Amino acid sequence: MVGLVALLCMASFSVTARAEVTVTFYSHDFGKNFPHAFFIAKGETADGKKVDTGFGFTAINVSPGILFGSVNGHVKAPSADYIASSNSHFTVKVTDKKYRELLAVVKKWQTIPQKSYSLNKRNCVHFINDVIRALDLKTNLKTANWKKPRSFMEEVMKLNPFLK
Repeated sequence: MVGLVALLCMASFSVTARAEVTVTFYSHDFGKNFPHAFFIAKGETADGKKVDTGFGFTAINVSPGILFGSVNGHVKAPSADYIASSNSHFTVKVTDKKYRELLAVVKKWQTIPQKSYSLNKRNCVHFINDVIRALDLKTNLKTANWKKPRSFMEEVMKLNPFLK
């Protein structure tokens, strides 16, 4: 009987230990594809829900109009091909609570009134900055890299040396 109780306790610990969500942050070099900064979340929450999602923020129609003012924007999930051709910068393990906070940031950005995308004030790097801050990582709010996704990610890694 004692052995059965011990086995059940160990089984419950092993199930809990496997529950884990990792969030990986990416940038994509400039070109015709967007968003240039995004994240991918994978794993399993403590209640057993599978996580396999990702989000970035971009203009709905990428045109010269983004150079002249705000345009319609949206939160977009990158395709597998796009992810494969992007630069992975760092991965963090998050608690269920932090994962829910990350999703709250996504929801906030999904509900911003249109015209929501602004190259200078609300672009993919601004979105990723909000996500990173929700995970309690340091960012530089006075960065010169608001339009440089790769440089922004590298700066975040310097500000959070444990990410290397």
